[in-house]
Amino acid sequence: MYCEIAVHDTTISQEYDDAVQGVDRGISTNVLFDVWLVSRAATAVIDAAVRAAGLTADEFAVYSVLRAGPLTPTELAEWMAAPLTTVSSYVKRFEARGHVARAANPDDRRSYQLSLTAAGARAHQDAGARFLPILESVQATLGRSSPAVQRALKALRQAVLEARTHPTID
Repeated sequence: MYCEIAVHDTTISQEYDDAVQGVDRGISTNVLFDVWLVSRAATAVIDAAVRAAGLTADEFAVYSVLRAGPLTPTELAEWMAAPLTTVSSYVKRFEARGHVARAANPDDRRSYQLSLTAAGARAHQDAGARFLPILESVQATLGRSSPAVQRALKALRQAVLEARTHPTID
């Protein structure tokens, strides 16, 4: 059974319903499949919420990390668990919007750091205002178990990252 997220926007609600369709149909799953399902549902509802701010769920997440302070592309790739080519694509798109600036890396002259520009910070703030009601709804649905769920998700992320070193992964 899945938790229904109470939202006021029917577009968001419909996209969430579409993302979880078939979840509770007696399909045998495992922890990684369940994480994939949750990821898809979360992405759908966040995409719908932040779309009017001109960002996707993934972009909003990256802006959130950059809002905390400058990062090198390598640091961003590690945070995203993504290849540098993916980060490069994001950076080009963000720079074209005027949302990200490059600055020399004081620790490594061969590298650079990325940070949000004022326009990027405004886009993030707009998206954040649209995201907050969704977050509050999920937290309200989870209730007192929300901190325990977050701790479990952090432990799961660590386990998945450690699995990347498994001999069957190239």
